[in-house]
Amino acid sequence: MSNSSVKTFFITGVSSGFGRALSQAALNAGHRVIGTVRSAEDALVFEAMHPGQAIARQLDVTDHASVERVALEVEKTIAPVDVIVNNAGYGHEGVLEESPLEDMRRQFEVNVFGAVAVIKAFLPYMRARRSGRILNITSMGGFITMPGIAYYCGSKFALEGISEALGKEVAALGIDVTAVAPGSFRTDWAGRSMVRAPRSIGDYDALFDPVRARRQAVSGKQLGDPAKAAAVMLGIATAIEKPPAHLLLGSDSLELVRGKLNAMQAELDQWAAMSRSTDSPMN
Repeated sequence: MSNSSVKTFFITGVSSGFGRALSQAALNAGHRVIGTVRSAEDALVFEAMHPGQAIARQLDVTDHASVERVALEVEKTIAPVDVIVNNAGYGHEGVLEESPLEDMRRQFEVNVFGAVAVIKAFLPYMRARRSGRILNITSMGGFITMPGIAYYCGSKFALEGISEALGKEVAALGIDVTAVAPGSFRTDWAGRSMVRAPRSIGDYDALFDPVRARRQAVSGKQLGDPAKAAAVMLGIATAIEKPPAHLLLGSDSLELVRGKLNAMQAELDQWAAMSRSTDSPMN
């Protein structure tokens, strides 16, 4: 990254949630934030947070041509971008059999293809400068799974893998990549930001209805504090010399992912002989 103490951030989805919290933290620390929003009204609200430092751009990350145009305009007329934060995204909730394939396409278009489009638009500039930092907001759902969010988990598993592979590709070019996986935080993810497929198959009632009801009941009451998450992400983006490839946020994320890894290790050990049985020494 550049040695300048003032960084230029490009953050997608700054109208609410982690995007808003991180933007506020970065602006309060004196940094410049170019934030993407979906409406002119949201743009005015965002820029009013810190006139001159907060710069809004209307953008749909699924419009890849617009992403490229915005990246070019930002780099050429505002400032070189030091930090990309791919925050724009949403959750799809629904039993897989009940959820149309079009819902899955839309989930991946926003959560995966949109993030990659932003990275690809800015990466040539960062590569030329041999400097940059990329934060992709994934989820503990990129490590663990639960019934009713198969499409969402699939998109976050994909972004975790893409982040890790990209980090290996650009490490020698002065660019760091971190996949940030929050647990349950007091954001709009389980509220207005979630798309819920209608129920239609009774065989799933006993499994899924309590999960949906519980998620709706705790929305806005989760343990995780977005402001504290923003402070950690700001440190990752600006103050840590070598950031981690993966960062879990929240005690629930940490414990659930640890449990998943322990269970996976036990399963690997249980079936290790079968795994090895497929080898055939070459003569």
